[in-house]
Amino acid sequence: MSDESADPRRIRSLAVHRDDVVTALEARERGRKPAVLRVVAPFSGRMRARLHVADTAPGQGEIHVQPSTFVADPPPFPRVDETADRLREHGSYDVERHREAHGRAVARWRETISERLRDRITLPTGAGGDDGHEVTVSYLG
Repeated sequence: MSDESADPRRIRSLAVHRDDVVTALEARERGRKPAVLRVVAPFSGRMRARLHVADTAPGQGEIHVQPSTFVADPPPFPRVDETADRLREHGSYDVERHREAHGRAVARWRETISERLRDRITLPTGAGGDDGHEVTVSYLG
């Protein structure tokens, strides 16, 4: 791979699946594995970011983009205990109702995330002192 194709500043636009962004963000919010959107060299003008579990720091020729980078003003993730508390406040708690109510709250959160996706993001370039490199984003799905 040439030095030029390893330079992330060559990227002008990034394509990413909408569900990958939401899934990565949800995995992080639930405290699961550290999911990111990964872009792999050789870099060119148009690239694809894919869902990836980042057990280690990005290797050479990889960019790990935090899922929150794609979202403008992400809402807090609904917590199971908060859902239970709301049901108890209304005197309507039971396990099945709790499961259904929390499922609806998570579905609303996922929809809100999808509605708040950014058209432009800044990719980390790894260059010392560099603030990153701005690119446009196209969402698939």
